[in-house]
Amino acid sequence: MLRKLRIGVSMVTGALIALYFLDFAELLPLQLKFLEEIQLLPALLALNVGILAALTLLTFIFGRVYCSSVCPLGVYQDVVSRIRKWTSSRKHKKRYKYLPPLNWMRYGFLGLTVVAFVAGLHVLVGLLDPYSAFGRMTVHLLKPVYQAGNNLLFNIFSSFGNHTFYKIAIYLLSVSSLVVALATLAVVSVLAWRNGRIYCNTVCPVGTTLGLISRYSLFQIRFDSSACTLCGSCARLCKSSCIDFKQMSVDTSRCVNCFDCIDVCKESGLHYRLPRKGETLVQPLVRPEAGGMRVPGRNRRKKAAGASARESAMGMKSQDKTILTLSGATTGDSRRRFLAAVGVAGLAATRLVADKNPGQAGISSRMKYVPELGIELGSKREVARTKPIMPPGATDFKRFTEKCTSCHLCVAKCPAQIIKPAFLDYGLGGMLQPMLHFDNHFCNYDCTICCDVCPTDALLPLSKDDKHHNQMGVVQLYLENCIVYTDETSCGACSEHCPTQAVHMVPYKDSLTIPKIEQNICVGCGGCEYVCPAKPWKAIFVEGKTAHARIELEFEEVEETTVDGFGF
Repeated sequence: MLRKLRIGVSMVTGALIALYFLDFAELLPLQLKFLEEIQLLPALLALNVGILAALTLLTFIFGRVYCSSVCPLGVYQDVVSRIRKWTSSRKHKKRYKYLPPLNWMRYGFLGLTVVAFVAGLHVLVGLLDPYSAFGRMTVHLLKPVYQAGNNLLFNIFSSFGNHTFYKIAIYLLSVSSLVVALATLAVVSVLAWRNGRIYCNTVCPVGTTLGLISRYSLFQIRFDSSACTLCGSCARLCKSSCIDFKQMSVDTSRCVNCFDCIDVCKESGLHYRLPRKGETLVQPLVRPEAGGMRVPGRNRRKKAAGASARESAMGMKSQDKTILTLSGATTGDSRRRFLAAVGVAGLAATRLVADKNPGQAGISSRMKYVPELGIELGSKREVARTKPIMPPGATDFKRFTEKCTSCHLCVAKCPAQIIKPAFLDYGLGGMLQPMLHFDNHFCNYDCTICCDVCPTDALLPLSKDDKHHNQMGVVQLYLENCIVYTDETSCGACSEHCPTQAVHMVPYKDSLTIPKIEQNICVGCGGCEYVCPAKPWKAIFVEGKTAHARIELEFEEVEETTVDGFGF
């Protein structure tokens, strides 16, 4: 009964979390966000005291049920193990066995996660967080397949005159994120296929943290010594490899309460219950009988042999180190001289090319006075963003990068598909965290979906009015690239797409008008950058900001006009 209940809850939560990432049509209610908020690391970063207290109490009472039924990556590992069981022949069917805990690895990864967070290397925290790892796998590997299926249904249904489905564009969001998602999928899948839940009990910092609490949980899987026949069926089916049936003990710090052992035991030798009178709350890993004690003599002999081998090798290593130190001195000096010469030559070549082709390097030295504008302009030049644009609600760079775990839920939910994972735009610590790109679209003036779904509060919720006054970036204009100036043709696309008229047209030459910008009322939506037709370099783009600002807008009151009849 407990096993069936666990399977039912796990499949529902895992499927809903995956569909929430895949749902580009907003078919699922926004309230399902709570499934993301109850994940441990997002709740910790959002300082959600209520959820943290509930998860701690849940683990203290029932053990690591979070890992078996709430964590989506844990559910995925169980699915992989189940597929292995179904596809393997009876002869090669996977059998598990008790393995001693790799505490040095468990607590090493937990300590590494804490150190990485304190040191600002947030990419490592996001890589090790199970919820964020599952999100990246879903967004970058499963969602394109889901979208392709939608487009296939669109083609089929539209051929019969049914327009229930609509076609959507499929983009490669980020090569680096795709590689990370593939690597995560490969590592987790192989470990789950071969060793069940070993990832949860050796690598995952969330599993290790909850294991510290579940060791003292009230409800535990306990042996009934009067009924147990030491057949070992429970240990052979334990995905966590935490049942030592010979000693009749269960390592509750690693047990994820899948209840497979209870279900397979025909003698009712295992029970999920409170401790009885006289039982200790924490079960011993090794019973004090002579048969269960380890014989240390062999280990001592191995250690002595290893120590003698190391001592015999130390003399050789010290001699090699001396030789390398003496021979490497002249090599290092020559290498430094060679690199210095290459650097000087490179600087000279760059300066020479810049002098011969001033229009291709930086600002052109061939300036021309434009009387219509009262300024000097040069030839076309390359322009590039120097600061990434953080999504709305990020407020400031430090707070945003500290709270974001790169789960990419905002990437998946953005209807314009303009939120993409960063590479090194935020630095190494902010790798994979979301940023705005306006290559394929721009940020909708009224859209606040990314702020609404963020589970860690890295993107704070914004109302539509707050979004209208939130400045994510500042518009930059380079008239020397504008086609009105270079081709003397009419345009004005940037002004037409600006919701605040931070970009507007002013008289230029004859009947032509040319863009003019007011940076103090720009919200950084990227509409102007997206539609700018100038090639190869844009004439207008949005520069990011390290801290978002609030702008004040003045709107002209429009008088109501009463029209009698049809009005024409």
